[in-house]
Amino acid sequence: MMQQYSSSSYLFGGNAPYIEDLYEDYLNNPGSVPEHWRAYFDAMQNVPGSNGTDSRDIAHSPVQASFAERARMGPICRVVASPDAELGRKRVSVQKLIAAYRNIGSRWADLDPLKRQERPTLPDLEPSFYGFSDTDMDIVFNTSNTYFGRETMALRELLQNLRETYCGTLGIEFMYITDQTEKRWWQAKLETIRSKPDFTADKKKHILERLTAAEGFERYLHTRFIGQKRFSLEGGESFIASMDELIQRAGKAGVQEIVIGMAHRGRLNVLVNIMGKNPLDLFAEFEGKHDDDLPSGDVKYHQGFTSDISTPGGPINLSLAFNPSHLEIVNPVVEGAVKARQVRRGDRDGSQVLPILVHGDAAFSGQGVIMETLNLALTRGYGTGGTVHIVINNQIGFTTSDPRDSRSTTYCTDVVKMIEAPVLHVNGDDPDAVVLATQMALDYRQAFKRDVVIDIICFRKLGHNEQDTPAMTQPLMYKKIDRHPGTRKLYSERLQSQGVISDTYADTLSKQFRKDLDEGKYSANPILVNKTIFTSEPASGRNEISETGVPLAELKRIAERITKVPDQFKLHPLVEKVINDRARMGRAEQPLDWGMGEHLAFGSLVTGGYPIRITGQDSGRATFSHRHAVLHDQNREKWDAGSYIPLQNVTDNQAPFTVIDSVLSEEAVLGFEYGYSISAPDTLVIWEAQWRLCKRSTGTHRSVHHLRRGKMGSCIRSNPHAASRL
Repeated sequence: MMQQYSSSSYLFGGNAPYIEDLYEDYLNNPGSVPEHWRAYFDAMQNVPGSNGTDSRDIAHSPVQASFAERARMGPICRVVASPDAELGRKRVSVQKLIAAYRNIGSRWADLDPLKRQERPTLPDLEPSFYGFSDTDMDIVFNTSNTYFGRETMALRELLQNLRETYCGTLGIEFMYITDQTEKRWWQAKLETIRSKPDFTADKKKHILERLTAAEGFERYLHTRFIGQKRFSLEGGESFIASMDELIQRAGKAGVQEIVIGMAHRGRLNVLVNIMGKNPLDLFAEFEGKHDDDLPSGDVKYHQGFTSDISTPGGPINLSLAFNPSHLEIVNPVVEGAVKARQVRRGDRDGSQVLPILVHGDAAFSGQGVIMETLNLALTRGYGTGGTVHIVINNQIGFTTSDPRDSRSTTYCTDVVKMIEAPVLHVNGDDPDAVVLATQMALDYRQAFKRDVVIDIICFRKLGHNEQDTPAMTQPLMYKKIDRHPGTRKLYSERLQSQGVISDTYADTLSKQFRKDLDEGKYSANPILVNKTIFTSEPASGRNEISETGVPLAELKRIAERITKVPDQFKLHPLVEKVINDRARMGRAEQPLDWGMGEHLAFGSLVTGGYPIRITGQDSGRATFSHRHAVLHDQNREKWDAGSYIPLQNVTDNQAPFTVIDSVLSEEAVLGFEYGYSISAPDTLVIWEAQWRLCKRSTGTHRSVHHLRRGKMGSCIRSNPHAASRL
């Protein structure tokens, strides 16, 4: 931008006649005017004429007009940066600064309770990077594109607000989200409160009570059952406050059921302090005693549990899925169980059934099933309306590894960026921030029906299990951990300083908790409607002999319905032949093949009220084109009502028939279908592998695997050509 001049400029106002005389002199003799004027007039002479040629005969009025315009631009041969230009540059820089804090402010956030990591060098977050100095701090800029509540703000105040919002004990990644509405939602949520919770005294006391229960439970087990494995939560007690808030807030939002999947770390704590399991029952298991209804002696931290607890929105059913030693395999199982419950409830968008998955940091970045499960999140056949992920990030993997050896990414959660899931990194030593992050995560999931991650950065006070000595391999880390007073103590001291509790309140709370455990009176959730133990032992199938035959007349009726195609529906010639052949098979004009036999079996089941769900990488057509359960109109794309599924139109009020071409995944899809089957025992759930070879097989002989479960059962199988030989 050039400097603007007033009427005192020598190119303006009363100087115009002088300019005109100069020009006239130039026209008569170009050499009679100064060189810089001659250059300027030469340029004026090269303006193209109306006939496309250069014209030297220029009228005086346009020249004068051009000079007037030039006067407003500044003196000839001299460009001066104006104050307005510099201010404009600073305004642009302010917007860049805001964007930088929104994008990478989490890198400067105060997240590590152990303070082991130095703050990285990020010039983009420094005002000096944009040319600002201390003298600029009081300049007022337009901040209307922020949610700090002010249209204008001094740079000093803006910088303070940005750092409070994005660099406190809560650091959030969300700017990679494509949808602008979602990004603005996060900006508004964070910036209006500067990422600071405003909880009542009663709310803070409740958080302290949850921390006391979490810590007290672990210490009680440590002294009563010395040396026994329990995979302690000590160092990550804020996780219990997070789970408690998540469930209570979900109930208030109208959620009716929650399915939880988690590995060992903190699982016993969840069973008692979240699910409401009687501590006496758990103590009996530590002593080697088991209930009569427990079908196996599975380890305590593998068992599942279900209960109904009270929330502000009414009772909510909680199910903690059993979990084997494979840390993350439970994830797709939970998603499948949630999907089945949603289908049963008619919950099309996931408002009523919520999946919660709890992870360890090293497993979250290291296990491939994480990526496979995330890849299911937004697909039609597997989406559950968003999952709330909680990472208990104790900054160490298994027994010895640290982040330098456990991953190649900045954060352990970076894999979720593949589905643009926002991540809330939060310091576990700030329970208020943990609860606030939980509230925001649940609100986001309910608003947008997408995955979201809460990364609680904490530490592991003891070893991988209670028989391990972590100081052998992490000496400096565990020196800091040994000096750490504990999250509960730090939080109680904060509440004391705020005048929320008295000096003796926290100790009294802790002593009362231990007394209740000693007397067997403790219950995390006083109103328990129902509670049931689940283990990894599968339900047994029916052993009684059943009549499975179907009357011939009914088979003919089914055959007629599944070979009927809507009018104006154009089939591919090869598919048309398949359908026509099936019609002849239904009239007994030619022998049945496998595809027709399968369709008749499926048709008889859905007619009888039994739902069917079959998935696999080519299940609609089948790998070797034998099935053709989904027909495609050759004149329309399938996403434009161009597909038709005959087995969904066998009879009125039939049971659902679902066939899905899955993503190119085995582990997650198989786990999903297993989870679906255990939550829908009256549904025939089939997972069809694309290709599976026996040890002794040739290229055409394939094995077939069946898993019977529940009333209808599940079928996990390969290509059906070999099934006819069973």
